[in-house]
Amino acid sequence: MTDAQQVSRDQLRAFIERIERLEEEKKTIADDIKDVYGEAKAMGFDTKILKQVISIRKMDGDERMEQEAILDTYLQALGMVPAAEDEA
Repeated sequence: MTDAQQVSRDQLRAFIERIERLEEEKKTIADDIKDVYGEAKAMGFDTKILKQVISIRKMDGDERMEQEAILDTYLQALGMVPAAEDEA
């Protein structure tokens, strides 16, 4: 095997090992998040709503306003909320 092949093999092994470590860390973090949701649920919080709040907090203001407007439009179209009155 040439030196170049050895270096490539060593680099590949290093990448694979780094990815494996990161995947394990990701699993550990996911387990920690699950535990926090469990604690919140035990305290009486609705975990589905907590997840929605977290999702909303990740959005920038414009994106959030756009999604809220679309949701309101759909709910109004389905008769689930009263239509907003036009301000004249």
